Amino acid sequence: MAVMIRNEVFSCFVFYGVLLVIKMYVVAIITGQVRLRKKAFANPEDALRHGGLQFHREDPFVERCRRAHINDMENILPFLFLGAIYSMIGPSLSVARFHFLVFFLGRMLHTAAYLLALRAPTRSLAYTVAQIPCVSMALQILMAVAAYA
Repeated sequence: MAVMIRNEVFSCFVFYGVLLVIKMYVVAIITGQVRLRKKAFANPEDALRHGGLQFHREDPFVERCRRAHINDMENILPFLFLGAIYSMIGPSLSVARFHFLVFFLGRMLHTAAYLLALRAPTRSLAYTVAQIPCVSMALQILMAVAAYA
C-alpha cells in the first residue's frame, strides 16, 4: 500500500531526514568496525569475547568516531523536530529545500571532517553552516506561533 505525503515541504523534509538518520547508522557501524579493528572495547564482556580483558580499553580513533556519532545525535535530533514543525507552518518549497539541503551538507562535511581529522577550522565551519538553517527555522516557527500565544 502506497502512502502519499501531500505536503511537498514535509515530503522534502522526510527525504533529508531519512538520509541523515541513515548517515547516523553508518557512523555507528563505522565506530563498531573501528572498535573491532583496533581491538578497543567499551565493555569487558566484549573484550573477553575478542581476546581478553587487555582489550577493554579506549582508542583515540574509536573515541573520535564516538564523538562524531554523539555530535550527530546532539544536532540531527533537534533538526528532525524543527524541520517537522517548520514543514507545518507553510514555508515555500524552495526556501525549505534550501534549509534542509544546507543542514544536510553541513552535517555530511562535519562528519567527514571529524572522521578524517581534517584541518581546523573545517569541522567548526561545517557545524556553524548547519546551525544557520536550524536557527532560521526556529525563528520562523516562533514568529508563526507568536500570534497564538
